[in-house]
Amino acid sequence: MHQIFSRQSIYGWLLLLPAAILLFAFTYYPMAGTFFDSIFNEGSGSLSSRYNGPLNYQMLMIDPVFKTVLINNAIFALGTIPVSIGLALMMALIVDQHFLGRSLVRMAFFTPTVLPMIAVANIWLFFYTPDIGLIDSLLAFFGIEGPNWLGDPDTVLSAIIVMAIWKEAGFFMIFYLAALQTISPELKEAAKLEGAGKLYYFRRVLFPLLMPTTLFISINAVINSFKLVDHLFILTKGGPDNASNLLLYHIYETAFSYFDQGYAAALTVVLLLILASFAIVQFFFFDRRIHYR
Repeated sequence: MHQIFSRQSIYGWLLLLPAAILLFAFTYYPMAGTFFDSIFNEGSGSLSSRYNGPLNYQMLMIDPVFKTVLINNAIFALGTIPVSIGLALMMALIVDQHFLGRSLVRMAFFTPTVLPMIAVANIWLFFYTPDIGLIDSLLAFFGIEGPNWLGDPDTVLSAIIVMAIWKEAGFFMIFYLAALQTISPELKEAAKLEGAGKLYYFRRVLFPLLMPTTLFISINAVINSFKLVDHLFILTKGGPDNASNLLLYHIYETAFSYFDQGYAAALTVVLLLILASFAIVQFFFFDRRIHYR
């Protein structure tokens, strides 16, 4: 008991207190409030909130738009996460080498990351505009008629996936590059002395040492794949016919366009559960494969 209230432990708790207050105020309290809103009808004026039970969650099971949005988000995640991580690792390996103009190449790879999301959406809107857009103009030069990239349900989600990869790969590259620069060059020299090729060195030495970074990046990639709103607002607004609608944008529309706060809260709870489940699975899956130094 004396150790709990010792001067050193009090100092430790005081140092943790600001972070704990912010975590509670901006994470745990909003999460609890969201769950409360999902099981109560929001009151107005003199009417108090009314217990709704699992009604909003039952509506999720029969809502065809929710099912479409979940499928879209799964496709979006599968299309962006592995490609973004693989491309980020490849770019990090390239710019970790010594060559003329390396700083310029690093800047080129990282530039899309620092651009505002609205600016990125407008840039790609110019690329995807039918007939007069950059992509269709290039295709027309070769006598190919380009599709309506954002107006066709068969191409719109793929177009959004390509844009997201372009935006995120440079951000993930920075973490891989930082991790590569902490790995001793003596490991590579020892591998060469043992006759190991570049591919074998990467597969058996380098990549296992990068697994902690890969875990961190993969969790961020999963979160990013479920939080796309700005781009959809500019490019498609979830259309055509919900072909590009994703979960967070569906929550935004439900809350601020249809003003159904309870149903939006239920959707948010589902989103939080999905992200928590992915994080837990990733920790357990990668933990056996991570080499901490």
